[in-house]
Amino acid sequence: MTTEATAQESADALPEQLARLLADYERHLVSERDLSPHTVRAYLRDLDSLLVHALRLGIEQIEDLDLRTLRSWLANQQSRGKSRSTMARRATAARVFTAWLARTGRVSVDPGASLGSPKAHKPLPAVLRADEARALIESAIELADDGSPVAVRDVAILELLYATGVRVGELVGLDVDDLDRERQVVRVFGKGRKERSVPYGQPAAQAVERWLRIGRPALAAPGAGGALFLGARGGRLDQRGVRTLVHRRIADVPGAPDLGPHGLRHSAATHLLEGGADLRSVQEMLGHASMATTQLYTHVTKDRLRSAYLQAHPRA
Repeated sequence: MTTEATAQESADALPEQLARLLADYERHLVSERDLSPHTVRAYLRDLDSLLVHALRLGIEQIEDLDLRTLRSWLANQQSRGKSRSTMARRATAARVFTAWLARTGRVSVDPGASLGSPKAHKPLPAVLRADEARALIESAIELADDGSPVAVRDVAILELLYATGVRVGELVGLDVDDLDRERQVVRVFGKGRKERSVPYGQPAAQAVERWLRIGRPALAAPGAGGALFLGARGGRLDQRGVRTLVHRRIADVPGAPDLGPHGLRHSAATHLLEGGADLRSVQEMLGHASMATTQLYTHVTKDRLRSAYLQAHPRA
């Protein structure tokens, strides 16, 4: 469903003034913040729910939206059994919305500035051990011995995912020109189109060079444009294709957890920290807006250290 369709559903349930307000906000999310269609849809659903709740409380003018109404809405959501992560997301959606209202002069005071939210529970991500990551890539390299364009591409994808920790959406959005092949750095556009440069090592560089030399020319169709990675039909590879590849290749590694591309991102971050990289550098590499997100990986490394201690120390 498109964001326009979602906005129309909201408009059907709201008075014209509030429907126009949501439409203006949607344009802001799309054109100014450059959020993905999925994120825009989620924001609009949450705000539609908030505004409908406000109407039920007799609030018809956006200027009358206050902190009590926001808290009442969240309490209503909680009473309906919404998860902590959903509650946290909806509180964030409300705060971002009211901040926009205040910034654009639609309200005189930001009612969401003091709105708290429950901390979303973040389970520790499953990660590969270093030897499992190595086995994953080595199995793909063996399959590429015959020079099959798709197999050569798969090696380059796995090497680059693990070397850089980029998100799958960032990977498939790469163009050939985003690679600085001399310096071994890739330009990545992350969430909100924020740009960052991420280094990659020699194994990834060699795999990418082989793909560009013998794999990509064999697959490229007229509509391929500058896309770095191509599908079997010669167009830009999509996220589903990368996920299928990662799951298939990990299945070849005995005992490895079943991970997707994001699991390789977790693994890259964990192995960097275990190898002595500082937290701030890992944050920049992954494109995390908050250090708190990156700190999750310190818990992973501590958990692995504790497990190793319990298994190895004679007085554990």
